Amino acid sequence: MLNLHHIFTMQKKAFFFLLVVCALGWGFSPYDSVFAGIALGAFFGTYNFWILVRRMEKFDRSISEGTKVASIGTALRFGSGVAAVAIAISLPQYFHLISTVIGLMIPYIFLVVERIVHQTKSH
Repeated sequence: MLNLHHIFTMQKKAFFFLLVVCALGWGFSPYDSVFAGIALGAFFGTYNFWILVRRMEKFDRSISEGTKVASIGTALRFGSGVAAVAIAISLPQYFHLISTVIGLMIPYIFLVVERIVHQTKSH
C-alpha cells in the first residue's frame, strides 16, 4: 500500500502543476472555457483516484483479515464523473464539455506516464 500512497502523492503534485497551467491558460488565452473544463475534469478525476486509493486500502485490509470484501466504489466514482459532466453541461459558458471529459482521464494518463518512467528507471 505504500506504493499506492506514493503514486497518489505524485498524482497530487502533477494535479497542482496542471491547475497552475490551467489557471494561466484560463487567464491569458482566448480558450478560457477549455482550460476551465480541463481543470474541472482533473479535479473530479483526482477525486475519483483518491476514492480508489481509499477503497483499495479497505479492500486490502479486508482480504488480509479474512473478512467480507467491500466494494471498490465503482458507483461512487461513476457518479462523480456524471456530476462533472452535469456541471459542464449546465454551465457551458464557463466549462467546455469535451475538455471536461478529457480532464476526467488526466489522472489515469499521469498514472500511465508515471509507470513508464518508473519502469524506465528500474531497468
